[in-house]
Amino acid sequence: MRKTLLALLLAASVTPALAQEKTFELKLSHWVPASHPLQKALEDWGAAVEKASGGTITYKVYPAQQLGKAFDHYDMARDGIADVTYVNPGYQPGRFPIIGAGELPFLMSDAKGGSMGLDAWYRKYAETEMKDVKFCLAFIHSPSSFHSRTKKIVVPDDIKGMKVRPADATIANFVTLLGGTNVQSSAPEVRDIIERGVADAVTFPWGSLVLFGIDKVTKYHMDAPLYVTTFAFVMNKDKYNQMSDRQKKAIDDNCNTEAAGRVGEPWGKFEDAGIDKVKAEEGHEVYKLTAEQTASWKKAAEPLVKTWAEGVKAKGVDPDAALAELRASLTKYNALAQ
Repeated sequence: MRKTLLALLLAASVTPALAQEKTFELKLSHWVPASHPLQKALEDWGAAVEKASGGTITYKVYPAQQLGKAFDHYDMARDGIADVTYVNPGYQPGRFPIIGAGELPFLMSDAKGGSMGLDAWYRKYAETEMKDVKFCLAFIHSPSSFHSRTKKIVVPDDIKGMKVRPADATIANFVTLLGGTNVQSSAPEVRDIIERGVADAVTFPWGSLVLFGIDKVTKYHMDAPLYVTTFAFVMNKDKYNQMSDRQKKAIDDNCNTEAAGRVGEPWGKFEDAGIDKVKAEEGHEVYKLTAEQTASWKKAAEPLVKTWAEGVKAKGVDPDAALAELRASLTKYNALAQ
């Protein structure tokens, strides 16, 4: 009887606490089509949070810029227009210089390991650079390169005089350095600007090239691990702070380096599969670089490290130490390019 009474008293003390928990439906926003692997990644993330919260946190995913433009997604999370958003920090040059280290050419070799290595490294710096939001996780897509409508790009000098839509701020700097002109647009707009001749080429991952129909307006494709783009999931701070400790734990347990790998890996496989799709299409030339050509690209990219370092110093961060830490983290996760 005494044990039964104690059990009832314990249950009585716990149940009201759970009953008092608010329920939340999180708005998860991104800007690529619902057919993109990111849609499933966000659905899986939301489902994991819902399960961990005992069903008190539910979710709805809003794809394809339904809640706002691609460029605005960081501010949308900050301002509460959405609760969790998918951000490309490189869409706003100069605003997030530290995470830009991940965009330096010939640095990463693998989407899953690169995502985990980037995330584990960036956690130390996220509070400095993304303090307006709750940082959830960082990740990358598979290494990729140039896709051109007008001519085969083999050596850095080939960029001179070309109009290029860059994937991020670092590649934009690279295009300028090589004598090209940058054409800014979000991913969903790329096909249109190439088709209209506003841009001659784009840096874009392979699977998404096909998904967005950019393979229909390009012909020449460099098969080299030139660059990756860094991304992040971020969350509205006020929404997070309204939650109970148990609900916050459900979020935190899905905002970590392991979760970054779960987002990066399937997307990486999707992008890698795009190479064979493009090769199978009539009228396309997919080509690799020789060792000499690769060396010329690496040499041409060296000034980008200095430019990145200057931006990072302005944030009060030691760039040499930060880059060494990133390389060590990528090595740990077997994703440092050789």
